[in-house]
Amino acid sequence: MSRTNEVHAPGTWFSSIPRSFEEVPIDTANGNAISTVEFLEAAGSLVTLFDVIGGVGLAAVKSDLTGNITKVQERYNKAPAESQTLQDLVRNELKSGQHKATEGLLWLVRGLQFTASALRLSLNNPSEELNASFLGAYKAPGGLSTHHGYIIRKGTEVAIKSGVPYRKDFYNKLGENQAEVNVALEKEVKALENVVTILLQFQSTPEAQWK
Repeated sequence: MSRTNEVHAPGTWFSSIPRSFEEVPIDTANGNAISTVEFLEAAGSLVTLFDVIGGVGLAAVKSDLTGNITKVQERYNKAPAESQTLQDLVRNELKSGQHKATEGLLWLVRGLQFTASALRLSLNNPSEELNASFLGAYKAPGGLSTHHGYIIRKGTEVAIKSGVPYRKDFYNKLGENQAEVNVALEKEVKALENVVTILLQFQSTPEAQWK
């Protein structure tokens, strides 16, 4: 999908991405059902934010996000009629005795939660360096580090500390007008947090379990 995002102000990186999380349909009358196609487009768009950040500190996170997006996309491609919403995709895949996409979505949501938490910390602490925000999000109670073993956890912490560029460089890449950048980032993070909250709640229910 190629178009200019109309949700965010022109001149910021957010206005150039194919889809914002603000544009992901959520059917509040149907248990907060989240449209699969738009969600995957928004997740794919957000992954490119790691290219804007640059450096090597978050390369593994980006790779994991991309791989898990692919798993969910493959399930949608295989059974689109049964996968119009993420919740239905999970229910119907589990009914078929499989769980590859369901597990992929679980890890995708964990990665998105980590990203949202790091960006929220950065927004709320304007004097904090970017690596500190991402490290804080990674090590937070219930954060991504709790799902990693010791070796991966320590390796990720070192990578974030040494391989995430300066905050000012990242924010300058997002746009010249920093006031507009902050407004756009706040809107996107808030929308992402909402989607993550809905999916975490769903994934905690018995119908989303495969073990």
